Amino acid sequence: MDLPLAPSQPRANPLDVLQGVDRTSKTAARAAAEEFEAVFLNNMLQNMFTGLENGGAWDGGTGSDAWQSMLVDEYARTISAAGGVGIADSVERELLALQEGAQ
Repeated sequence: MDLPLAPSQPRANPLDVLQGVDRTSKTAARAAAEEFEAVFLNNMLQNMFTGLENGGAWDGGTGSDAWQSMLVDEYARTISAAGGVGIADSVERELLALQEGAQ
């Protein structure tokens, strides 16, 4: 499934993704949940790659920081799109419960 995601931007807080979600649409709730999981995974993976020595994909040359950031973002999005680690399912259930409670 292709995720309708905005261009990759580092977000400090994964909860920012959930602001403005259309609470009347189950499709929007799922997309927001997957985006939340992708942002969460991005934060986790960025921390995992912090402090690695230069070499390989992170050669330390011009633009290597941007390259690393984009690659880690793609890792996070790919993991989320492939089923993730279960965070999107939990977030989707909560969004749908909030949606039902608001009606």
